[in-house]
Amino acid sequence: MFKILKNIALLSVAVCLILVSCKKKEFEDYYARPDNLADPIYQQLQAKGNFTSLLKCIDKAGYKESLSSGGYWTFFAADDEAFKAYLLNTGMSSVDQLDSVTARQIVTYNLVYNAYTDINLLKYQSPSQTNVLEPQVAFKRKTAYYDFVYTETVNGKPKKVINTNRNSGAYTEADNGNKYIPYFLDAGLAGLGLTANDYTTFYQNSTFGGFNIAGSKVTEKNVVAENGIIHIVDKVNLPPQNIDGYITSNDDYSEFKRLLNLVATYNYNDAVTKRYQALSKKSDSVFVKGYNPSLAFAPNNENFLSSGTDGQIDGYTMFIPRNAELKAYTKNLLTYYGTFEAAPPVILYDFLNAHMFRTSVWPNKINSELNASGETATFAKTDIFDKKVLSNGLFYGIKSVQDADVFRTLYGKPYLNPAYTLMTRALDGDGLKSILKIPAAKYTIFMMSNLQIRVAGYDYYEDQGNWGYLAAGTTGNPAISDVSKAKIFRILETSVLTTRAGELNNLSGKGIVEAYNGEYVKYNAGKVYASGNEETNTPVTIDSLKDVINGRAYYTKGLLTFTEQPIPFHIEALSKKTPANFSSYWQFLSNSPIYAASDKSILKVDLGAFYTFLIPTNAAITQAVKDGVLPGNKTTGVPNFKPTASTDIDNVQKFIYYHILDKNTVVSDGKKAGAFQTLLKNNDGDVLTVTAVSPSKDNLSFRDSFNKNVSIDLNNSNNLSNRTVIHSLNAYLKYNDQ
Repeated sequence: MFKILKNIALLSVAVCLILVSCKKKEFEDYYARPDNLADPIYQQLQAKGNFTSLLKCIDKAGYKESLSSGGYWTFFAADDEAFKAYLLNTGMSSVDQLDSVTARQIVTYNLVYNAYTDINLLKYQSPSQTNVLEPQVAFKRKTAYYDFVYTETVNGKPKKVINTNRNSGAYTEADNGNKYIPYFLDAGLAGLGLTANDYTTFYQNSTFGGFNIAGSKVTEKNVVAENGIIHIVDKVNLPPQNIDGYITSNDDYSEFKRLLNLVATYNYNDAVTKRYQALSKKSDSVFVKGYNPSLAFAPNNENFLSSGTDGQIDGYTMFIPRNAELKAYTKNLLTYYGTFEAAPPVILYDFLNAHMFRTSVWPNKINSELNASGETATFAKTDIFDKKVLSNGLFYGIKSVQDADVFRTLYGKPYLNPAYTLMTRALDGDGLKSILKIPAAKYTIFMMSNLQIRVAGYDYYEDQGNWGYLAAGTTGNPAISDVSKAKIFRILETSVLTTRAGELNNLSGKGIVEAYNGEYVKYNAGKVYASGNEETNTPVTIDSLKDVINGRAYYTKGLLTFTEQPIPFHIEALSKKTPANFSSYWQFLSNSPIYAASDKSILKVDLGAFYTFLIPTNAAITQAVKDGVLPGNKTTGVPNFKPTASTDIDNVQKFIYYHILDKNTVVSDGKKAGAFQTLLKNNDGDVLTVTAVSPSKDNLSFRDSFNKNVSIDLNNSNNLSNRTVIHSLNAYLKYNDQ
């Protein structure tokens, strides 16, 4: 019995072994490597037979296992002919002479994460779509190569540094700052609006063949491997420097590099220090080299703006002047400061950012792309003598300097002069900086020195972040408030005038011009008046002038001030100065119920609003009396300035209101014409208008509701008041319901 059981057991074991063996074979057959599967990258290169030098590099770099096993790579493989040329250029007879560091550079810089055919290289990997390639034009991919810690001389001492990987100056430990490799395909060039000439401009020793990797031509594309795609190239591509590194290595740009160093930052990083010490067995501390965030970008940052995948479709560009041109430009630019170190830091940032473009500026787009300040190039293409595609962008060396708009325009006159820092602050705070630095515009500015501003009672108080005012000749604490700020801004805006036709280029004659704030400035025989200057008879005079690309700056004695007096104050003064032109009108106004003597106000006339007062002469008012428009003796024309009848009082009010243009100023500059609303309404409640006719300078008349044109008495017109201009009319204006 035992023997039978034993035999059964043995038979069962045998059957099980047969079954297990069958299952194992079935499993292995199912999961076995398919016979038609391509070999991995390393084995493919071995089989081809003409990659012995590259294979030695792979071995020396320690990447044989990675390229022989599973993975997902794109490899740009240089053949033996490419290595032969490379070795000849480097003075080596064999690839065996390459050190492991160089071997690693060659392998990892030509090794791209993920597998791409030539068509897929053109597609952009959007960070929002993990596995989908968006159909946008890309021309770079991130490689497996990155720089680590290196030595830099800082303030005369060696320092271990690592490049930042963020433009903010911060450092993200998980990001090694891998370098990008560029590629150029026919479809890619067309998509970017480029031609083969854009390629050969940078790679002058290479021919564009429809598919190029950096300075090499692809001789065989889309070789499928088990762990990726191989593209075979005819030159050995080594990792280029980033923009910062290239500037540092070239003595032609040492002066620009010195300026860059002024805004560089070095921050100790504990994590990188420990990593470096563990790898190098050295005790040095490591500092992250970054740049002040006021710079448009960090030129040593291998990532682009988002620090994501946007580096596949764009990059930085810098145009760097040679030392000689830069020094000559700086000497002229910093006439008052001497050096950038002595100037406010913002001036240096404006200078540096003018040479920095946050996009790829290809050769055929140099005159159209905008720099970090929103400006096009001020230099010519012929000024370019050095061109490079670097790991994080494009580089151009120029025999010129990019002249920033803040320097070459009217804004630069106060901005670059320490005697005008208060004016600069006011321009920045009031928003006038943006208009005064437009090269194509035309302005005239009257300069406001710190001394003149302070003599006038104004100053800026840093501790309170606002402007203050203390009237000249008074004592006590200044009024630091938005009211004081509004006052200095009003003076500033009166000192900035749009002069498209050079209206203020000759101050020897006589004229009137509208300022930025809508108020008017007059000139007469070299003397300049705003409303305050005219009121006190203290004109501004000119010491000197400077012409720039967008206008003229006058350096003056005195400021263009404004009046705070109500309009009737000036009408009364005119009635005493020139009675024949203004006294009768003043008599009617001052005796009218719409006038309040206590504060010299007029009903419906708001203090500080814009108006044009059209004041008929005494002779014109006499005629109005004779015509029955105003109260008085119709036979003699003698006015009744103090009527008692309600109809007469009402007629005086209507007469006054019809001769006031509401919320507008019109002068004899030939600029404004057309219908303007008055302060008078008809019996239906409709606002009545007066039409200004101004065909040319010094030719101004007004047409009333009966189509009668009345000219101004030019010699007694254009009188400045509180945001108001007062004219003398040679006749009176009639309205519809008279």
